[in-house]
Amino acid sequence: MKRANYTSQTGKPSIIMAEQDNNEFALELARLQQEHRDLDAAIEALHHSPAPDLLQLQRLKKRKLQLRDRISFLEDQITPDIIA
Repeated sequence: MKRANYTSQTGKPSIIMAEQDNNEFALELARLQQEHRDLDAAIEALHHSPAPDLLQLQRLKKRKLQLRDRISFLEDQITPDIIA
């Protein structure tokens, strides 16, 4: 009987690699979520300043959208795609 190969190219079992990937994704996700919250606070503070820098506001909002896209991607990678 032939055994299925459950190792990656590095020789590590695929299950362990998947867990490590998920842990790395989770760490990056937490970091990005914190940065997203920080940007939200910075945007709010800049918006309420007496003379808001509109260009800076635009840049912060663009960065916040980029973070949101990356956060969504990571959440999709962590959460298995189950078709019901």
